[in-house]
Amino acid sequence: MEGKKNIAIGFLTMGFFMLYGFLLIYLRDFAPDKLDWVNSYSIGKHFESRLAHVHGNLFSVLNIIIGFLLIQFSNRLNQLDKISWFALGGLFMPLGILSEVYFGLPPILVLLGAISMTTSVLWLGFAFFNLKSLEAK
Repeated sequence: MEGKKNIAIGFLTMGFFMLYGFLLIYLRDFAPDKLDWVNSYSIGKHFESRLAHVHGNLFSVLNIIIGFLLIQFSNRLNQLDKISWFALGGLFMPLGILSEVYFGLPPILVLLGAISMTTSVLWLGFAFFNLKSLEAK
């Protein structure tokens, strides 16, 4: 059943990025060098970490929504597997941001994830436009 993996991985990824949020709270409020962390709010690792946290949760929610829609409309939409995999591929964006922050890797995963999620959302949008026009006939 296409969409089930999007929902499951979406919730698991959301849980991970929620836990990551606790690390960000620690760094802001309790870490020994918290003032340095707070002062770097809009630059460097601090900014990138917040981007990963926000996009990780956003893309998790998108996967849950996309997965639900794929299940609900499974007998009326085409190419569900491709839409599903592109949505999951979108999770490379926040993971790519974290890999930049913690491992100094280049931003290729960020770009691939962004392109992948955008593709899945647009593809699903067009699929729903086609669904609507088929029902009108």
